[in-house]
Amino acid sequence: MPVNLKPADAFLVETLDRYDLYHFRVSHLYVSGMTPFQQITIAETYNYGRVLALDGSIQSSEDDEAIYHEALVQPAMLLHPGPERVLVIGGGEGATLREVYYHRSVRQATMVDLDEAVVALCREHLPSWHKGSFDDPRTRLVIGDGRQFVEQDNEKYDVVVIDIVDMLEGGPAQLLYTRRFYELVRGRLSPGGIVVVQGLELSHMDAQQHGAVARTLRAVFPQVHSYRAPVGSFLSSWGFLLASDWADPWAVSSVEIDERLRERLAPLASIDHMDGQFFHSMFGLDLALKKELAKDGPMIEDDKPLVFPPNPDDPIFEDQWTAGPGLTAQVQRLQVG
Repeated sequence: MPVNLKPADAFLVETLDRYDLYHFRVSHLYVSGMTPFQQITIAETYNYGRVLALDGSIQSSEDDEAIYHEALVQPAMLLHPGPERVLVIGGGEGATLREVYYHRSVRQATMVDLDEAVVALCREHLPSWHKGSFDDPRTRLVIGDGRQFVEQDNEKYDVVVIDIVDMLEGGPAQLLYTRRFYELVRGRLSPGGIVVVQGLELSHMDAQQHGAVARTLRAVFPQVHSYRAPVGSFLSSWGFLLASDWADPWAVSSVEIDERLRERLAPLASIDHMDGQFFHSMFGLDLALKKELAKDGPMIEDDKPLVFPPNPDDPIFEDQWTAGPGLTAQVQRLQVG
């Protein structure tokens, strides 16, 4: 049962850096607990509807998850001539699967997620996200480490969607952002296959981590394209990267994208944002951002954590960055199985 909260009782507090805190006022709490891997909160907010937060950071919100998941999945699916087999690494809410299944050509989708408890809780509490995708007979759900799966798997995929948490600088997810990992993913692609990566914050104010991921992908794939979409609950425009041997989003007209959407999508597909014009607008980066992404910098390697040098002008640069504290309310913590 959800815990009902008075308007002044609770906030979900998130920090993007060590200066600013962002408070999301919460009206109902559905889940607050620890899984074997992370802290999970599922709560109802006033401005973004129901939200999923992991380790204090919002991963998805009811009011803008559609634009995030359409931006993540649809460009790669639309550029590929006919995706039949899709691999999703991460994507615990099931919304990535939902977007994949909007394409009639898909015969099988494999989803690999480390945290079984998160998947189970999302399946229970976020039905409008997954829309039954976990129960689709085409779904192969694997609970396990995404990197280990790619190392051991023998299947080939037309599209690989990497939708994992945005934790670099030595975090546990970093091994799914490295050059070696992308080499392994490349080995799992069918001829003409496309990879898309959740690419962290992307704006002219903050592109360091996205730039590092882009440089790392360019060491493995000849075609790498950055793009972004506005995701309000993430407090920034959010980045994505397409990587392949051939796919160039500018080589396909907006009219052709609209035609593919009409021809390829299943009758019950519900697309809220994506059309040809929006498709190309996502890849149109401003001048300052293009200059930032053109800069030299580190790649991400298995044995070399991504650590950016401190800014000597920062008066508190020795402070440790910490993840958001999660739900700041005196409520019962629910057990997560």
